[in-house]
Amino acid sequence: MSLDHTPRQNLLLAALPAEEFRAIEANLELVPMSPGEMVFEPGKVLRHAYFPTTAVVSLHYVGRSGETAESAGVGREGIVGIALFLGGKFMPNSAVVQNGGYCYRMAREPLAQAFASAGALRPVLLRYTQVLIAQIGQTAFCYRFHTVEQQLSRWLLSTADRVPPGEMMMTQELVAGLLGVRRESISEAASKLQDGGYIRYRRGNISILDPAGLEARACECYAVVRAEIQRLLQRAPAVAGNAHLQGHHV
Repeated sequence: MSLDHTPRQNLLLAALPAEEFRAIEANLELVPMSPGEMVFEPGKVLRHAYFPTTAVVSLHYVGRSGETAESAGVGREGIVGIALFLGGKFMPNSAVVQNGGYCYRMAREPLAQAFASAGALRPVLLRYTQVLIAQIGQTAFCYRFHTVEQQLSRWLLSTADRVPPGEMMMTQELVAGLLGVRRESISEAASKLQDGGYIRYRRGNISILDPAGLEARACECYAVVRAEIQRLLQRAPAVAGNAHLQGHHV
C-alpha cells in the first residue's frame, strides 16, 4: 500500500467505525486508474466494486448508434458497482475513468459478506445509493431543461469537488461526450465562461477563477445534488467545497 494513499480518503470508508474498517481493510486493493480506462461494460459480470479516492469514474449509457451521455459521476464520495450489494451481477450502463487517479477495489464475495453483516457498512452504502439515484434523476432533468452553459458549469463544479487541486486535464471532446452535446456547443459555452472571468481554459487545463460566480451561472442541479450528498453522508468529512478554493484547477 502506498504511503501516499489510504482507503479513508474515500468518504464511505471514512464513515465506518475503526473496528469495522479494520475488518475489511485486508480486502481493499489499491489500483491505479488511467483516463479512458473501462471499469465495466454493460451486461458484463461485475467482479469488483471500486471506492475512488483520487480518480473520478463516469457512469454513462451508450446508445445503439454509439452516442453516449453521462448519468452520474463517482468520486471519493462514492462507490462504483452498487449492483454487487443490491443483489445483481450486471449493470445496464458502462463505467469509464474520467479523471485518472486511484481507487480501492473490493471483490464481490467479501463485499457481499460485509454488507450482509450487522455492521455500519450496509447503511452507509444504502445512503450512498440514495445519493446516486438522486444524482441520476437530477442529471436527466438537467439534460432536458437547462442550457449547455448551465450544464457545463454544473459539471465543472461537481468535478472540482471530487479531484485534488490541479490534477485534472479536460478536453472539449471529453465533456461533449459526457454531456451528449456537440463539441462546438461546449467550445461556445466555455468561451463565454472564460470571457466572463469565471474560468481559464488552456491546453486542456481549466482553472476555476470565480467559484461563486460559476455556481451562479450553473443550474440548481449542482446545489441540489451537493446538498443531498452532505445530508446523507454527513458522518463523513464534507465532500463539497473543493470547487470553492480560489484558483482551483480541474
